[in-house]
Amino acid sequence: MRTVTAPEPTEILLVEDNPGDVALVNDAFDQVADDVGIRTVTDGAEAMSFLSERRGTDELPDLLLLDLNIPHVDGFELLESIQGTADLTQIPVIVLTCSDDECDIAGSYDRRANAYLTKPDSHDGFVSLAQAINEFWVRTAKLPTATAM
Repeated sequence: MRTVTAPEPTEILLVEDNPGDVALVNDAFDQVADDVGIRTVTDGAEAMSFLSERRGTDELPDLLLLDLNIPHVDGFELLESIQGTADLTQIPVIVLTCSDDECDIAGSYDRRANAYLTKPDSHDGFVSLAQAINEFWVRTAKLPTATAM
C-alpha cells in the first residue's frame, strides 16, 4: 500500500514593519488558504539575514511579499540584493506597498520584482488580494522548488 503525503505548505516571507498590515495579511491568508505559512520580518536587513541563513537549503521561502518602505535596508535595496545573489533570484517577489507612484512601480520592475500591488484600504480588500495571490502564485503558477534553487 502506498502512503500519500500531503504537499508541503507554501512558505511566504512577508517583509513588513507595520504591525497592522502584518495582522491583516496573516488574517487574510488564514481565511483563504490553509496550506500557506507566513513568516514575517520587519526590515530589509532582517530579510537579508533570513534569506542568507537559508541559502543552499530547502528552507528558502516560496514567495516574498515586500513593502518598499521598511527600515535599515529599504525595499529597493533588498530587491537589488536578491537579484545579485544567484540562488535567491528564483524566489518570486511581489511588492506590496502603499505607494502608487510611477517611479516606485518602474523602480520595482527595473529591479526584477515579479508583481507590484498596492495595499488595499480595507480588511475585505486584503482578503481579496490574498485570494488572488493564492489562486495565481500558489495554485496556478509553477514555482521552482527550494532544492532546484
